[in-house]
Amino acid sequence: MFTSDHDEQISQVLTTELLERCRERAPQHDDDNTFPHQDLAELQRAGYLSAFAATEQGGLDWHMDTVSAAQRRLAAAAPATALAVNMHLVWNGVARILADRGDESLQFILKESVRGEIFAFGISEPGNDEVLFDSMTTATPDGSGGYTFTGTKIFTSLSPVWTRLGIFGKTPDGDQLVFGILDRDAGGTAADPSSWDMLGMRATQSYATRLNEAQVPAERIIRRIPAGPNQDGLTFGIFASFLTLIASVYTGIADRALHLAVDGADQRILSSTGRAFSQDPVTRDRLGEATLRAIGLDAQLTQVTHAIATAKNWGAEWFPRLVTTKTLAVRVAQQQVDTAMQVVGGQGFHRRHELSRLYRDVRAGGFHPSNEDSARRTLATFVLGPLRDDADDQS
Repeated sequence: MFTSDHDEQISQVLTTELLERCRERAPQHDDDNTFPHQDLAELQRAGYLSAFAATEQGGLDWHMDTVSAAQRRLAAAAPATALAVNMHLVWNGVARILADRGDESLQFILKESVRGEIFAFGISEPGNDEVLFDSMTTATPDGSGGYTFTGTKIFTSLSPVWTRLGIFGKTPDGDQLVFGILDRDAGGTAADPSSWDMLGMRATQSYATRLNEAQVPAERIIRRIPAGPNQDGLTFGIFASFLTLIASVYTGIADRALHLAVDGADQRILSSTGRAFSQDPVTRDRLGEATLRAIGLDAQLTQVTHAIATAKNWGAEWFPRLVTTKTLAVRVAQQQVDTAMQVVGGQGFHRRHELSRLYRDVRAGGFHPSNEDSARRTLATFVLGPLRDDADDQS
């Protein structure tokens, strides 16, 4: 529905035919709670999984603005496939963001992606509200510069297929957070398929992953950062890549929901007048408001992805802007699906209708960091400063 500066190059990779095949397979994967192996294979053959890698490395040499626009298209066709692939693209995005700012320490991620390795995102942990600033996983030095990791990661998308897992943990003394890239063949991991029987986004197959002294050698340890809030480039890269690509997926769902609503308004007939719902004032008001939301979200996401691609220096504004983009994308996507349900009517409530699946898929957005409560706290701190304790109030 909306054009971008990257449409032509995206369409050469994510062809209409490829996207339609993904769309056709999506309902069955949702019904069966299975992973979209065919989707992944087609995307890999098209070169999409190495989109961030430079052309001389064998990649597409896309920046965040192009990948974001592409993820919107893929999510509009098959949301769960897009969300699963997102986690591979997140690590590739981090590598590209760092490289664009002069840090090429993660170039091996881009090179290995070109060779067919699949990277997954092993960061989220049960009960860890600090996200990247603390960990409940233990990272124990192995005496040779590497570490062994023991703990549980949740929502590990791409669980059936990943070959590399980006993880982090905290040293036994509690002083440092250690980030590394784990090779699946190294052992020490166990995936739990029984942990994934969810309301929506079922095809992502985001199992819980248990680490039991999983070994990451010294050459795959990518950062040692003091525990707690920090300004390290890797922290910025992860937040920027994760939040922006998550926002892109939910914006794609919002795009599709509006498209279905418009189609529904044209096809549905008012029995009282014999005219299409598109000529009904109430429906037109609803879709006018939905379009307002869509254009606003498109502008927000486009601005942020362009800023990442061009290494814009927003300083302290970066994190509030990233959190806002993700939060707005999820909010708008849920609103667009709800509006489409109202316009399309009872047929959208049938479980075989695409809207029924989108209605469930979009609810997953609130569970990705940063959630609504965390976002509001972040933004309040940005404009008001940190909370003062009682002693500060009395001074």
